[in-house]
Amino acid sequence: MSTRRVVITGASSGIGQATARLFAQHGWKVVGVARRADRLAALEAETGISTFVADVTKQEDVDSLRDFLADSGPVHALVNNAGGAFGASSVEDSDPEDWKRMFDVNVIGVQRVTSALLPLLRKAAADGHADIMTVTSTAGFVPYEGGGGYNAAKFAAHGVVGVLRLELAGEPIRVLEIAPGMVKTDEFAFNRLGGDTTKVEALYADVKNPLVAEDVAEAIVHAIELPGHVNMDMITIRPVAQAAQHKLIRGELKPKA
Repeated sequence: MSTRRVVITGASSGIGQATARLFAQHGWKVVGVARRADRLAALEAETGISTFVADVTKQEDVDSLRDFLADSGPVHALVNNAGGAFGASSVEDSDPEDWKRMFDVNVIGVQRVTSALLPLLRKAAADGHADIMTVTSTAGFVPYEGGGGYNAAKFAAHGVVGVLRLELAGEPIRVLEIAPGMVKTDEFAFNRLGGDTTKVEALYADVKNPLVAEDVAEAIVHAIELPGHVNMDMITIRPVAQAAQHKLIRGELKPKA
């Protein structure tokens, strides 16, 4: 597996960071991409992976990433993980700037990176296959109050993945999607709720074993390491305590008497 290289966006924290670590443990060559140079440097020192500082919402950064990758080796897999939620207000009260930020990173960022790296993925696929994995969300399937901008962005990202799979049909490039439900990470809810730690703690209060970043990373790496003819079109991953977007059980999970 050491001859295969994966590029992971949003690698400075959360799911992206956990995925970069796990691919490295599995012997892959890893390029972790994110905006925060200090966090990438720490990850590189810890794991030995390669890193590249880039903001997926800036075309010039994505172009520089493409050029760096083209000069440094093949790209067999891309994990579009960079994303985020900003604000939890109603549609009426939302700040349009929050919606713009969410569309730029969750939707247009996916298009930018995928478009830029497709020629490199095609080149690698000539010797077998290549993979494009995009991290969306269960928020892309079921709307909920206060989720307007994030729901819309993830619905759009899910649509982009579906279109891409149709457009690449006939090529040995797998298009995969993973849609996590509740995942407890250091930053996602904190950023979404404006740094209000009381609200963040309430969100996860008494939830038995919410998913953590490493759980999602395990699923991503497993899907990409399956035989090349097997395509995990869609993976929905939730904690057992979350039966659906609106059905979250708090407290112990136990069999009925």
